[in-house]
Amino acid sequence: MFRARTERVIKTIICEIVEECVKRGHSFSETLVGFMVKAVVLNPTNGFDVDHTLSEEDVQRLKQLCLDKLTEETSPGLDTIKMQLYFEMNYASRCEFLAEIHRILEFKLSGMCREITDNRAKSRDDFHTLYHQIITYILLRSAIGSPANFSCVQDTNAALQSVLPLNDLGAFLVLLKKDKEQQLKELTMIVTGIRIFNEASKQNEELLSLHKLMPAVLQEALQISDRSIKNELRITQDLVWRYTAVLEKLTHPNIQPAQCEMPMTQLKQALYNVRQHESFLKILQSDASICCQRMESRQANLSSVLKQLRETVYPNTAIPGSTVFPLFKAVTKFWFELQDEAELLHILSNITVGLKPFLVSQAKRFSQAYLDSLLQATEVKTDGNRLAASSDEQIDRTLLNTQAWLLPHANDRLKELPLEYNGFCGYMFVNRDGLLLPGNPSIGVLEHKERFYAFSSREAALAFASSPDDFIAQVAEKSKFFPELFQLLRLHQQLPSSRSYSEKEPGQSLWPMHINKREIGIQTETHPVETHIDKTYEWNEWELRRKAIKLANIRTTVTHSMQTNLSHIRRDNVSQTWLPKEATSQTMRESGSNVPNPQTYLQGLRGQRDAMVLKVDLTRPVEEKP
Repeated sequence: MFRARTERVIKTIICEIVEECVKRGHSFSETLVGFMVKAVVLNPTNGFDVDHTLSEEDVQRLKQLCLDKLTEETSPGLDTIKMQLYFEMNYASRCEFLAEIHRILEFKLSGMCREITDNRAKSRDDFHTLYHQIITYILLRSAIGSPANFSCVQDTNAALQSVLPLNDLGAFLVLLKKDKEQQLKELTMIVTGIRIFNEASKQNEELLSLHKLMPAVLQEALQISDRSIKNELRITQDLVWRYTAVLEKLTHPNIQPAQCEMPMTQLKQALYNVRQHESFLKILQSDASICCQRMESRQANLSSVLKQLRETVYPNTAIPGSTVFPLFKAVTKFWFELQDEAELLHILSNITVGLKPFLVSQAKRFSQAYLDSLLQATEVKTDGNRLAASSDEQIDRTLLNTQAWLLPHANDRLKELPLEYNGFCGYMFVNRDGLLLPGNPSIGVLEHKERFYAFSSREAALAFASSPDDFIAQVAEKSKFFPELFQLLRLHQQLPSSRSYSEKEPGQSLWPMHINKREIGIQTETHPVETHIDKTYEWNEWELRRKAIKLANIRTTVTHSMQTNLSHIRRDNVSQTWLPKEATSQTMRESGSNVPNPQTYLQGLRGQRDAMVLKVDLTRPVEEKP
């Protein structure tokens, strides 16, 4: 109950902070604001207790602290948190990226595929329209040329004619919808393979220049992706080593922090900013290297299949489709895989470009000239130099009996171990007030409570191993002052106080993602499939037992009947009536009657003044025939 009430209060605070940021001209997501609220609450200097209900004064103070953090200008720490959120929202595993690429492609082509499979062509013009739609679909799916390019349409039309002539389109129309979709994919594979083979024949090369066939966007990605990521990583690592050298100098026990003109907090935030950028770039560089290796392998396979096609096609004038169609499909398969790798490189390149704006704050705070003035004659060591210098320092074998140490010569899987603190030395982080130095597994990896720790020197390893629980607690406590370290050092599993607002399982994201909720209703039919329903069926065992006892008792009973003075005269009566029915009658002969037609003639009406009028009856009898 308390936790639910606290979560409602926190959610209300997040919404109010988002609205206030909009009023001030800043737009932040609820995820970022929620993480900032969590960071402010966990910071010991702010004095919040997550185990007690926040008062109205605490709520107002929490909102103000979060607003100050979010609207702070040129803050490397805030930029690091934004960078982490950007990477979390845009980066995915290789399988997820490829699945999304395929899903988007299928979605774009689904409308045209539906038009083709639902087409009911009858006239000759309808057949030509359908044929042109198939050509357009093949062009869009293969991504070799544009449907607006007349030359590409002609090449595709010629290749399609050799596989499915226009006169045979009727056989395609009579197929079922699923069979049409499968046939359309088969046509795409074969026609695309024919076009690639024809292009390779024009170039007269064993190794096809695929850059000319790919869209312009993918061509650009192939040219700059891997190189740009390496260049960005080189620049960022140079900044990392310079910031590390500066902080290593300023946090030395013989150096007082007051000797630094800029606050130490800002220098640490800048170091964490470039370290996080370096970590993300290494992930992108690793994925880009895999893409390049797979592209080289697929291109070699494609060249091999094209060479096999040349040896099969050129010596013969007529070749059965069962011989060459599988080879054309193999060409298209490798081509589609190359497209996927190129598209993935394009995505990785875009993510790399999207990470650059989050380095602006540290660049504004600390210029190259200022860093040079702080370094003076200090040697700038690279991570490789540090690892090489400490590789000869190994844990004494006598300590293996007292603690669980993993040494390189006895264990080949050190590089595969999930090191705590993202591989950084926990001892130096505590002893040098937040300094991040990479750990060297060659010294020895400490296994403590099923977790693995690497260190920058043998002295640091021995000191940490003397009281590991104390150092782990100090790392977690110091990281609360810099919320960007939760993600950089992967500390969200070691912060139990943060679980009040976000329960996290191992391997889950640190960011409290916003969940969209909606109402939904589901209605099911009582019996979607008609079956025999036995109304006498009983599932209850005790009910069956009662029925069995009742039937057993009936066997030994006799039915009796009797009448009384009031009931012996009574009986049940039933009567039935028949409603009148409609009836008609008909006579045997027809008959009729007629009357004579009266006719009268008057004489003497004209010619004589005093003449007598004579009336003559001229009516004829009815029986007289005319």
